[in-house]
Amino acid sequence: MTETIDQETYKKYKKAAQIINGAGGTPLAIGDTLIKILRHILPDEEALSYIKYFKSKTSQTMVQLKETSSQTEEEILPNLIKLAKVGLIFNQPNRHGVVVYRLMPFIDVGVFEYTFMGVLEDNEANRELARLYHELTGGLKDILKNNYDAVKAFVQKRAPVDRTIPYTINKATGNEIEIVIDKILDVPEEKILPVQKVEELVEKFDDIAVGHCFCRHQQDLLDNPCKQTDIRENCFTFGKSARYTSEQGFTRLISKEEALDIIMKSDEDGLVHKAYHPHFDTARDETSLCICCNCCCGQAGHDSVNVNVTKYLAQVNQESCTGCGICVENCHTFAMKLNEDNVAEVGERCIGCGVCAYVCPEQAISLKENERIVRLIPPRPE
Repeated sequence: MTETIDQETYKKYKKAAQIINGAGGTPLAIGDTLIKILRHILPDEEALSYIKYFKSKTSQTMVQLKETSSQTEEEILPNLIKLAKVGLIFNQPNRHGVVVYRLMPFIDVGVFEYTFMGVLEDNEANRELARLYHELTGGLKDILKNNYDAVKAFVQKRAPVDRTIPYTINKATGNEIEIVIDKILDVPEEKILPVQKVEELVEKFDDIAVGHCFCRHQQDLLDNPCKQTDIRENCFTFGKSARYTSEQGFTRLISKEEALDIIMKSDEDGLVHKAYHPHFDTARDETSLCICCNCCCGQAGHDSVNVNVTKYLAQVNQESCTGCGICVENCHTFAMKLNEDNVAEVGERCIGCGVCAYVCPEQAISLKENERIVRLIPPRPE
């Protein structure tokens, strides 16, 4: 990781990084740090050279790639396999059975997630990789802090990155959390969300794979272990994504029963379920499910501006609330607070995850179903 590369090699990696940045996700600053990361995960310069064929079109079939590159399938395929093994190429059949090769971004969802979703050996090279990614994302936080209004205006124009799927089992009673059907908010109905409970999501798919939480895995390599949970293997992919991640060795295929068991154990630690969709389109089937803590995970920890979609909000029965503050302590988005009467109140940062209802010893909190709500969640308060 500390090797010095010549100027010509540096230029090759820089051009490849520029193309990868154009594949979607969050673009990253192209400099020494990013070049070191790309060099670490892909030292094979021949495979690296094939990234240039995705510059004008990030998704291509083999027929198209043969035309683009003027090469044979025998020349192309081994290099695409190498790119897939490091998370740079998604290579699964479409609904017509034709394999589509799609260039993946560095992050949201791409190389970073796939790299740390797998099991990395705890060695100096992988620790350095974790540190380099931390350096990059730290730079993003500085940009956010210094240009918050501009970043906010930008993300308001994009589709929600993730959506919250609430808890459905109350720890105190073993019963489902009450879902109050009360559509009083004046929010326009847009696309119908496919499923509203995490159990329904698991039941939808025959192919389910689980890997390590990439955020917690990275933090472990930085000697900053999670303060909320000891669970690591609870990052799920579904359907086509499950087949891809398991084939590349990032995850392992599991049964629905094992998936639900992992989810229930994650619920006990107060983690939040966040589903992701292709191109952030909630009308399409989910591709993955993150189960986030409030200290390591980028989307749950809110050190960035997060655009989240939900159909639920928490509501407090003020007659039953005793002001114990457990909901405030466990709220991932800092939406809960105690008012002057020592009664819990829900603020505008609520994303309807259901953690507060799950941990409330008095069952004073329920989830209210509304029309589709898009929430812009600013960084965590100081």
